[in-house]
Amino acid sequence: MNRRNFIKNTAITAGIMSFPNIIPARLLGKNSPSNQITVGMIGTGGHGIHRNLNMFLQQPDAKVLAVCDVFKSRMQNAHKITNAHYKSKDCSMHSDFREILDRKDIDTVMISTPDHWHALMSAMAIRRGKDVICEKPTLTVAEGRYIANLVKKTGRIFQTSTEDRSLFIYHRLAEVVRNGRIGTLKEIRVTLPAGKKFPNETESKVPDDLNYDLWLGPAPKTPYTKNRTKQQHWRHVWDYSGGKFTDWGMHQLDTAQWANNTEKTGPIKISGKGTIHEGSMYNTFVDYKIQYSYANGVQLSVKSGGTSIHFYGSEGWCGSRSWDSGLEASKVEIVKEPIPEDGLHLYTCKGGEHRNFLDCVKSRKEPYFPAEIGHRCATLCHLGNISMRLNAPLDWDPQKEKITNNKEGSSMLSRKMREPWNLETS
Repeated sequence: MNRRNFIKNTAITAGIMSFPNIIPARLLGKNSPSNQITVGMIGTGGHGIHRNLNMFLQQPDAKVLAVCDVFKSRMQNAHKITNAHYKSKDCSMHSDFREILDRKDIDTVMISTPDHWHALMSAMAIRRGKDVICEKPTLTVAEGRYIANLVKKTGRIFQTSTEDRSLFIYHRLAEVVRNGRIGTLKEIRVTLPAGKKFPNETESKVPDDLNYDLWLGPAPKTPYTKNRTKQQHWRHVWDYSGGKFTDWGMHQLDTAQWANNTEKTGPIKISGKGTIHEGSMYNTFVDYKIQYSYANGVQLSVKSGGTSIHFYGSEGWCGSRSWDSGLEASKVEIVKEPIPEDGLHLYTCKGGEHRNFLDCVKSRKEPYFPAEIGHRCATLCHLGNISMRLNAPLDWDPQKEKITNNKEGSSMLSRKMREPWNLETS
């Protein structure tokens, strides 16, 4: 299943907000490195290289100047790929991401790390004047709110890095629902991949290739184990992630919120149940079933076991059975007929999130998946996890972003970072 497959048949629309920011002088001028927005790559594992680095190397107006990873071999691999692409030795290597953030010649950073680093690295980069494109999701509701507020305060460009809003299928589903093609929206049904049951592990020797303390960063100090730092393993550890649910939820649940016109707010009630692998260090939810209720009456149900999304309205339905697999509807014209010129056209970029990010760095306009919307989508996932962990329904105030009926749940909206790491001062 390849969720990174782009569909080029996408409409491009405007209607986006400008920020009161100034484009650096060196990005202007016909023959300046203008057209050469400099990028620092933080995190060069499989996805960091195969998706994010490769996408930036394809952009004529971007120049990757630095790569960084706590795994020396990964960093060296990214360095080799980058210099070979440019046929130069301009790209530098850094074992500590802070060296990239301190460089004045780097305009932007691409963050491709485990989830527990996303908000902290983003905040540090923004405060140092960098524009940021960062993998999803955040680790907590509080971290997402902090980044959204910081972006608004500073006017920096921030792109939540997923491609869904540029994919024809998901853009079309959101548009046809928002344009009333299925009447009044009543229900949304989503399936997402289940987690995995990995066996427990004992402490191992840290490889010479890895700076394990920096890999942990703000996460609790924990003995190294053989598979802990592998992508398909760390994602199932609560200290670093919210599980497969938050990983995939940032895709399909964003389309659900987009179509429901609630991408800047959220549900008012959440009730979820799930199972974990008891006794294992890999302790995020394997199976799950969650119900969300919105103030507009729409019901959103999410369960593990697939990658589908369907919308049901008073006059029909539409959806997709599996990831990027095609469209279906109660009547084919619902999804086939183009949106009329005077209809609602949702903002997208057929070139994807990296292309959209670079365009917005130059225009200072908001990207298609900005910090606020990314935060609201991640909040859906975090609230679902909290409800399942407590085995209790939650009442949520999306304006105040508070759980109003459960004190223990409220305490789970944030997590303490390991010293000396801190969102405010790092």
